[in-house]
Amino acid sequence: MRYVVGARGSRLSVAQTNWVISKLQNLDSDLEFVIKPIATKGDTDSRPIFAIDQKGIFEKEVDRAVAQKEVDFAVHSLKDIPSKLDPRLILACVPKREAVNDAFISLDGSTLESIRPGSVIGTSSLRRAVQISRKRPDVTVKPIRGNIETRIKKASGKDYDAIVLAKAGLSRLSVGVKHAILSTEDFSPSPGQGAIAIVAREGDLPTIKMLKSIEDEDSRLEIEAERALSDYVDSGCRFPIGAYAKSSGRETTLTVTAFSVDGKKSLQVTVSGPKNDPVSIGHNAGRKLQEKGIKYLALNWREKVEEWNKS
Repeated sequence: MRYVVGARGSRLSVAQTNWVISKLQNLDSDLEFVIKPIATKGDTDSRPIFAIDQKGIFEKEVDRAVAQKEVDFAVHSLKDIPSKLDPRLILACVPKREAVNDAFISLDGSTLESIRPGSVIGTSSLRRAVQISRKRPDVTVKPIRGNIETRIKKASGKDYDAIVLAKAGLSRLSVGVKHAILSTEDFSPSPGQGAIAIVAREGDLPTIKMLKSIEDEDSRLEIEAERALSDYVDSGCRFPIGAYAKSSGRETTLTVTAFSVDGKKSLQVTVSGPKNDPVSIGHNAGRKLQEKGIKYLALNWREKVEEWNKS
């Protein structure tokens, strides 16, 4: 059986897609796959990610190709997938999740704790920017774009002294650069961070069954709790919120941290529940955040985005 797979053309996207293909072929060596690279708005728009007023900037064009039967399924970084998909599509598979942590990279080996005051640290995420500033208010945080390799090269001391990005990307690309892992206590990850999403057409049962063969149940339930939380509070790239669900036995615990855009205020809630009901866990966390006044933390984020656009 031959499948055409949609993916962004970046090295990371292709690496993730090849990883999925290898897992599928390990179970059935007769399967054949062809990768079709597809450019997305996120690949062609040079503005900081949180300044682009559109959800799904890294997946919409790829998923449209799935819906229109130009490709059979698509492989994404799960954190790029909106909580609501095109009704013609389904999140068919979530394989085993990678580490959810962020990583700190500086070419001189400095850590976030030891880097000199006044250093410039680059990140593509407003969530990370806020958390860096909370931890080190004496450094300057600036937006950075480009693929992982480009961002690493920019941490040369000329424009940036260090960068912060997802550890999972380094692992999937087998990048050997020295880095320090940032704890999830200090750097709450983006909902879905570290996970891969495979999207297929609703009703394409043979393809869905094939993809389900590499699904990891705990990873799926954890990200469903995080996505339910995101959907409930309508969080996105521009609103600093972190969420991390972890399963143990029959229970899943979801910890959510939200920040004001200046980083001076934060809210944190932790909710546990039966892991086979992840949506309730996410919604319960959302309700607790609303009770604690999360809407007030979202005030003035537009001004912060405009400030970063001028950086």
